[in-house]
Amino acid sequence: MAAAAAFAVLPMAMPAYAQEEPTAPAVEEAAPAVEEPESAYSTDADIAATVEAGSSVELFTVNNLWICIAAALVFIMHLGFASLESGLTQKKNTVNILFKNVWIITSGILLYAAWGFNAMYPGDMGADWNGYFAMGSWFGGSLGDTSLTSAAYNPGYTWWGDFIFQSMFAATAATIVSGAVAERVKLSTFMIFAVLLVGFAYPVTGSWKWGTGWLDAKGFYDFAGSSIVHAFGGFAALACVIILGPRKGKYTKGGIKPILGHSMPLAAIGVFLLWLGWFGFNGGSALSADPKAVSYVFTTTALAACAGAVASIFLSWVVLKKPDLSMALNGILAGLVGITAGADTVGEGASIIIGLIAGAIVVISILAFDKIKIDDPVGAVSVHGVCGIWGTIAVGIFSFDPKHTIGTQLIGTLSMSAFAFVFAFAVFFILKLIMGVRVSDEEEHEGLDVAEHGAPAYSDSQG
Repeated sequence: MAAAAAFAVLPMAMPAYAQEEPTAPAVEEAAPAVEEPESAYSTDADIAATVEAGSSVELFTVNNLWICIAAALVFIMHLGFASLESGLTQKKNTVNILFKNVWIITSGILLYAAWGFNAMYPGDMGADWNGYFAMGSWFGGSLGDTSLTSAAYNPGYTWWGDFIFQSMFAATAATIVSGAVAERVKLSTFMIFAVLLVGFAYPVTGSWKWGTGWLDAKGFYDFAGSSIVHAFGGFAALACVIILGPRKGKYTKGGIKPILGHSMPLAAIGVFLLWLGWFGFNGGSALSADPKAVSYVFTTTALAACAGAVASIFLSWVVLKKPDLSMALNGILAGLVGITAGADTVGEGASIIIGLIAGAIVVISILAFDKIKIDDPVGAVSVHGVCGIWGTIAVGIFSFDPKHTIGTQLIGTLSMSAFAFVFAFAVFFILKLIMGVRVSDEEEHEGLDVAEHGAPAYSDSQG
């Protein structure tokens, strides 16, 4: 078969030598037009379209390269989530945590290609969707279409640069839920839920702002996703946790029993990987390699993260009487979530204030949820949900732009959070009725690595 295939393509591959001139036809005919094959490389037409769009080829190349690098940095965040979640949970559930994170990123990108990208970015307020909902479709485009492959599409990226950057964001929402429901959720149920959340719910609320939907028309601002990504994921997680219930033994008549994570080094590595990825998350959201915008966003992002850590360290030290590493790590993430909505539109001092408040909020929120017996092993609801709302409102307080008002920001963040909560609650409750959402007490005690996967993450043998 291989030989037959080689011979089949041989006539197309054979060069026409100059000395082998063909016999001239009796009647001269016009040569048929030769259709250029598709190519993944930029053509003269792409370059011409870029120049015509008002961008130099070099600038467009650098812009698109930065978007692709930023996408790779956001991808690293999924390794950070996997490390953080597994580190803050018991070792008997490590394989289960890692498996869920593998499923989320792989299924999420495929779903975003199949449906989400074209549902989230319709780009107008036309009568076909009225700014609330757009039908999705396969994302692919023609490689020969210069309106997709040059600055004629966007001065900062090609169609595919746009897709790969945005697809990395899409899976984050379900990853946030993964940590909150850890150690007791049924794997098959979670996999179905993650598909529905990433594939269909996230593009709806994302389109309200980033797809120029109804919130965008109102003047709502969310630079990189404090609400669109983080509050959405956080309140979806809250709905699931309420239905799922706490882990066995977490809350007793005697009070709250800590269930310690098995590897604080792994948790710390996860947070620093997330911080690294956040430079792509926020820096890439400048949507070009603009030197001023990217460097400024990097700076406000770092300042807020540091301030969040400092605030959470001192407040938790006062409240808990000991310096708590998990609170410090969540303080970093709280500061990052808090600054994400306004990283390009608030001052350096304001970014520190936003981070400080986020770091304090996350400590108060984690302890408050424990008091009302909402069991969130990694603090995801507090970090992403509560601090996501704070970061979005903070834009209305600190933004350079007077058009960014507290009222509009509040409407935007509450509508996205409410949609995520209601959607997640309804879907998760239906799944509970159909197939169950929680493993048995025996499986929970044994650990999901063995119960769900038949293999522990760590071998106790010496061999």
